[in-house]
Amino acid sequence: MLPYLTDEFANPSGAHTMARRSRAAIEEARDLVAAELGFGPHDIVFTSGGTESDNLAIAGVVAATGGGVVCPATEHHAVLHPVEGHGGHVVGVTSDGAVDLDALSDALSEEVALVSVMLVNNESGVIADLGAVRSVMDERAPNAVLHTDAVQGVNWVDVAAAVAPADLVSLSGHKFGGPKGVGVLAVRPGTPLSAQTLGGGQEAERRSGTHNTGGIVALAHALVELGASRDTELSRLRSLRDRLADGLIDAIPDCSETVPRQGRAAGLLQLVIGGLESEALLVLLEKGDVMASAASSCASGAMDPSHVLAAMGVDRVAAAGSLRLSLGWCTEPWEIDQALEVIPSAVRQLRTPAMMGRR
Repeated sequence: MLPYLTDEFANPSGAHTMARRSRAAIEEARDLVAAELGFGPHDIVFTSGGTESDNLAIAGVVAATGGGVVCPATEHHAVLHPVEGHGGHVVGVTSDGAVDLDALSDALSEEVALVSVMLVNNESGVIADLGAVRSVMDERAPNAVLHTDAVQGVNWVDVAAAVAPADLVSLSGHKFGGPKGVGVLAVRPGTPLSAQTLGGGQEAERRSGTHNTGGIVALAHALVELGASRDTELSRLRSLRDRLADGLIDAIPDCSETVPRQGRAAGLLQLVIGGLESEALLVLLEKGDVMASAASSCASGAMDPSHVLAAMGVDRVAAAGSLRLSLGWCTEPWEIDQALEVIPSAVRQLRTPAMMGRR
């Protein structure tokens, strides 16, 4: 990013030499992203992040077709809210967090224009079978397009192969080492999509706005680095995650993983711990330098019960004790050791009779 933060300030939409240098950097980035995702360069639309990409996919297809939209109840709110806002249909999931394909089939018809299914759930880590979703769509809504929010998933799967059944794919740079505030919507040729941000006509008239040149360049190179290191990192992180999960389950009574490890992302661990509330636990964990979450991150930081666990049939009392731990490229073995010391100690403290009496 550094040259575009210090020397190359030109607007890539301009005509002069400096502008052309910035535009060339963006087009190189477009080529890199396309190759990693299994799309063509002209299929890549740069956005401000995953939320905009999700909204553009859903609103853009609805505007272009007038059709309906369908998604599972475990989607990120960047998908759920636009689907609900367009009068769409939200379908259920299984107790393991997978899309209920029978419920999906019942919700589909020739009037449906788009189905959106997250590649990897940001809370539970469940990896979706987009091929199975596509098969149901081909039978029940053959003209509909498939969108996947791959914001969380790009780290944990061979992304080009995993998203091959999809027509629209959303990414966000900050999930794989790029900066915050830059993202991608990949669009297969022939997919109906109306621009939702109008003005300058950038991105082949699909998304207007001056390009974030440094962010786009950084996103592309981070994605390439991720592709080169993914297999090695998956093996390393799966081992660390399993040691963390096994150690916590052994040390904490009434503690369990929310979904089976098979078919779950290597770096995500969601637990339900009985007899406490996540908000109090997170406060104690932070004092021990363990940074964790309860559900998905939101702007307010409020500890609302997880809509993902609710959709999976976990009751509200149990869901109040949810804990989400994420591992990544910077996670080291000593951090697992620290978490295995701090988390059980915090749980014991919260479960003491004196503390329980304050609840």
